[in-house]
Amino acid sequence: MNVFAPGEFAERIASLRPSEPEVRKSDRRRYRTIWISDVHLGTRGCNAELLIDFLDSVDSDTLYLVGDIIDGWRLKKSWYWPAKHNDIVWRLLKRAKRGTRVIYIPGNHDEVFRQFTGLSFGGVEIRSKAIHETADGRRLLVLHGDEFDAVVLYARWLAFLGDAAYELLMKINTVINKVRARFGMPYWSLSKHAKHKVKNAVEFISRFEEAVAKAAGDRQLDGVVCGHIHTAEERQFGDVVYYNDGDWVEGCTALVEHFTGKMEILHWADEVNARVMPLQQANAA
Repeated sequence: MNVFAPGEFAERIASLRPSEPEVRKSDRRRYRTIWISDVHLGTRGCNAELLIDFLDSVDSDTLYLVGDIIDGWRLKKSWYWPAKHNDIVWRLLKRAKRGTRVIYIPGNHDEVFRQFTGLSFGGVEIRSKAIHETADGRRLLVLHGDEFDAVVLYARWLAFLGDAAYELLMKINTVINKVRARFGMPYWSLSKHAKHKVKNAVEFISRFEEAVAKAAGDRQLDGVVCGHIHTAEERQFGDVVYYNDGDWVEGCTALVEHFTGKMEILHWADEVNARVMPLQQANAA
């Protein structure tokens, strides 16, 4: 199966039965809009179990897939596509079939899909960027954000080198969390911790956020939603609000809009830990 033939890929996945059946919860949380990005399907770093739990726990009128959903860079080097990754794509397509408006904005790791901008596959609209209007009337620019990353734009070889280093960090992160799980300890992100400790990383993130917010301000918009840097955040830059929905590799976060227009970042690993830990403690007692 060619992952980069969107029409055929969507049809085949939609016709499959998921290896992990969808849990149809009666108490699913409903939101007006959900944004997720940087899932990196096709890599071992993708936290598929947490994302499946998230998708089975929430619903929305509109769902934005803000880039790097599939990691084409990694799949070109070696094929890795477990059943749970099919399950995620199946859930996204099923959501579109049930009436959710699903808008896919490809990023740099799934840039091959940018050639299909303006088309729709399996009910999923592919766009280069979008303008989202919130329930309280604010207009937000939605884009992946790699166009503001000078490393990706002007030193592509360096971006691939950074990608290799990041993959190594993710492997270490996976091992650490397997050990933590055996001891009943909650999920913890090594790379997220490293980012906050390394001065250059913090400075890069700050400059990136300012550049993206400025682009929205130059368009006379009220805010911007992006992904790319795997750092969930809400910041105010003058009259422009910057939102980053994070990722599903390390942080496992999503940005949601309530029906009032209120925006919120959900930290799903924390929510799962809060749900599971009391059960583990009760069983240990």
